[in-house]
Amino acid sequence: MKRNDDFEIRSKHLKNLSEDELEQKFWELAEKIVDPMVELGKKNTTPSIERSVLLRMGFSSTESKEIVQKVIDKNLIGKGAGHIVYRAAKDNNLTVRDAGIKLIEGELWDSVEKVFGGEK
Repeated sequence: MKRNDDFEIRSKHLKNLSEDELEQKFWELAEKIVDPMVELGKKNTTPSIERSVLLRMGFSSTESKEIVQKVIDKNLIGKGAGHIVYRAAKDNNLTVRDAGIKLIEGELWDSVEKVFGGEK
């Protein structure tokens, strides 16, 4: 089976573009392709992704699981577990690790809920 070469036909609209215009066209089309994926990433997360973020922040898998479960219980998963731990640390002048441990122990949730809302 031989594929018909239709490159000449399909590329006619690009022939009169300069190198800069071609590059601009490329990035324009690349953004159109990537934009839906970026949007999905902004609006959707999973417990697995959130645990992964916390692991990279230095928490153990057990600690990550506990933090994520508490974030889910507070209906804040859409805010990002790592973001919540970071803000709890920043707002309470703690290290990220200390803030995460306090969240596991049930502390700091009042301040987190003031910032992010919660349990809606």
